[in-house]
Amino acid sequence: MDLFGDLPEPERAPRPPAGKEAPEGAVLFEDLPPASSADSGSGGPLLFDDLPPAGSGDPGSLATSVSQVVKHEEKGTKRKTLEEEKNGGEELVEKKVCKASSVIFGLKGYVAERKGEREEMQDAHVILNDITEECRPPSSLITRVSYFAVFDGHGGIRASKFAAQNLHQNLIRKFPKGDVISVEKTVKRCLLDTFKHTDEEFLKQASSQKPAWKDGSTATCVLAVDNILYIANLGDSRAILCRYNEESQKHAALSLSKEHNPTQYEERMRIQKAGGNVRDGRVLGVLEVSRSIGDGQYKRCGVTSVPDIRRCQLTPNDRFILLACDGLFKVFTPEEAVNFILSCLEDDKIQTREGKPAVDARYEAACNRLANKAVQRGSADNVTVLVVRIGH
Repeated sequence: MDLFGDLPEPERAPRPPAGKEAPEGAVLFEDLPPASSADSGSGGPLLFDDLPPAGSGDPGSLATSVSQVVKHEEKGTKRKTLEEEKNGGEELVEKKVCKASSVIFGLKGYVAERKGEREEMQDAHVILNDITEECRPPSSLITRVSYFAVFDGHGGIRASKFAAQNLHQNLIRKFPKGDVISVEKTVKRCLLDTFKHTDEEFLKQASSQKPAWKDGSTATCVLAVDNILYIANLGDSRAILCRYNEESQKHAALSLSKEHNPTQYEERMRIQKAGGNVRDGRVLGVLEVSRSIGDGQYKRCGVTSVPDIRRCQLTPNDRFILLACDGLFKVFTPEEAVNFILSCLEDDKIQTREGKPAVDARYEAACNRLANKAVQRGSADNVTVLVVRIGH
């Protein structure tokens, strides 16, 4: 019996009706909304249009905090970069990457994982604080590349483990090496090709086994190219940005990714068009996610490995990025998780080992405490908490 049919062509997946996504070529990215959005990504009405200038938005938005920073920022280079973001249009995008290179924000990842009540740990993760040397990007345009990812496996550990071992390797091989006209276009194509290739590689290996592997995995990856984040996502793991709003003097949880489950209109339409169906909120009544790596037996039913790709410009008000599997978000809202981490970072009682910076000890403690608390709150799933510190 042919369990593993040809993968559906990614570009042929039907688009949502209300213009949330435009056909390939018309819109480069489903970009993040103006920085004002503190939506937690829980399936609410997030509309991701073309990348807005970082200072745009309604008067009460978080985006205004970017222009506020200009007034208080003492470093000339940062002021210049932010003013470009405030005033600039699309024609400034390439120049902005170059001019911002002298104030690239440092990124460092920390992680904690718990098996919880599951028999085995099916989550996987990757922290690569700096892969610039491996990627060999065009130095005139790009000075730093980082990569962080979480994978939530189901039906076994093989798909998540394979993705954690291979996706970034494929990304490095496909990363633009020479000068390119548009970094954004090239990086998006690189990510799309990387996900497609990684999925095909795993499906080929899975279908050759006796019996065939039926493992699948979500994937939430953050690729940082200088100060621009590219977030590629499949399934229901999430990436959240902690951003400080100077007007309200509070931190907000900004969703960087969109969950994919079969109950969403555009996901259900794609599945039904491919001949599948959604029962009890699951593909064919079984699979909880509508996009994944692996899951070969569902790929003929409209489940796809084409990720949503979003782009977000980092600002001086950004504190950290949280990547986590749904094992965390079953018992924590994004806002609760962000505030929990913030309280740990402000805890002066956290002990640090000799020779280790206090900031590292606090981020490690934040990851461990949050993962522990998720298990205590009754998350029966594996829990992976990955926090990326944004240094200024």
